[in-house]
Amino acid sequence: MIPVVRSLLETDLYKFTMWQALLHSQPNSHTEYEFVCRNTPVFPLAQLKEEVEEQLDHLCAMSFSEDELSYLRSLRYMKSDFVDFLTVFRFQRKFITVETDGERLVIHAAGPQVHVMGFEIFVLYIVNELYFRRFDEESALEEGRARLHDKLRALKEFGNLPGLRHPFEFSDFGLRRRFSAAWHDEVVQTLAAEAPRFFKGTSNVYLAKKFGLFPIGTMAHEYIQSFQAFGVRLRDFQKAALEDWVQEYRGDLGIALTDVVGMDAFLDDFDLYFAKLFDGLRHDSGDPVLWGEKAIAHYAALRIDSNTKRLVFSDGLDFDTAFSLYRHFANRIMTGFGIGTHLTNDVGLTPLNIVMKLIRCNGQSVAKLSDSPGKTLCKDETFLAYLRQVFHHTAS
Repeated sequence: MIPVVRSLLETDLYKFTMWQALLHSQPNSHTEYEFVCRNTPVFPLAQLKEEVEEQLDHLCAMSFSEDELSYLRSLRYMKSDFVDFLTVFRFQRKFITVETDGERLVIHAAGPQVHVMGFEIFVLYIVNELYFRRFDEESALEEGRARLHDKLRALKEFGNLPGLRHPFEFSDFGLRRRFSAAWHDEVVQTLAAEAPRFFKGTSNVYLAKKFGLFPIGTMAHEYIQSFQAFGVRLRDFQKAALEDWVQEYRGDLGIALTDVVGMDAFLDDFDLYFAKLFDGLRHDSGDPVLWGEKAIAHYAALRIDSNTKRLVFSDGLDFDTAFSLYRHFANRIMTGFGIGTHLTNDVGLTPLNIVMKLIRCNGQSVAKLSDSPGKTLCKDETFLAYLRQVFHHTAS
């Protein structure tokens, strides 16, 4: 077996930041996560079952090295007690199962949230890399390098255009659906060397450490969704999540995710208090232009200069889309772009659209009401209907 996971540090930064916050505020919560493939693969993912099992066995035998722990301690928002917890942390194999249902691969993680939430990113890139190992690597990398060259040329040409008020900046968000670890390394190292003016970092903590880059990330949907089951009034769960984040990080990691129950419902909760405390907002579903205009209008209504805030776009971006959004917004607000699959799995093959999402917390269903059709994930139609009623959200 060739291990897919190289280090427990090789996950997205927001896993560590959410993990720390939840360990401090909700150490006893119990959660369930479910793997889903949203598109049709070339061959059934069920064929990967035994290999995935082996890779999870390997993952659960790993631990953080002292060097890795020292790196985490060097990040000013990582607290010493959390890193101390990581010194003894091991993934527990009993908390994750791999089954098949016909051609489907069924992966389910259930247990204490602080023990199972970390599985997500590892599971996704394990499945992804095992899947793409079955294709012709040489021809894929040849195509990938040609496309990467085109991206660098496009960045250079774009950089020669007249500048707007705020600079164009992007980061690598491509860990979970990458073609391979080696290709991810090559892409990030190339961008850091060839496009330092625009390339600002990576969500991959292992690569940030390896290449001396800035680790990027704050929170994901699971963090805010968890508060649907933490005993606060459902109508107030977003405010409770944001308040806990503020108390945990006190000015650091100030980009808030907006689309757990839709942008309109988020802005209803994102009052002057939060708008001043958070540095900006992240888009992950719905029309990005409409979303951005709503954000700017909201800041204006609160008499906040939008030029002091940032919009981060991260929903299925390629460079053409990022350039277009930048041109639209960059004279009015700072922007940032998290580009994932288009960087790390643009090799001429159809990427997998795979996710591993929180489905239950403390025995009750939780859900995301996406602004994009097809992104809502919850099997409990009664809870979905109730959530839509509470937040006046139309079905998607």
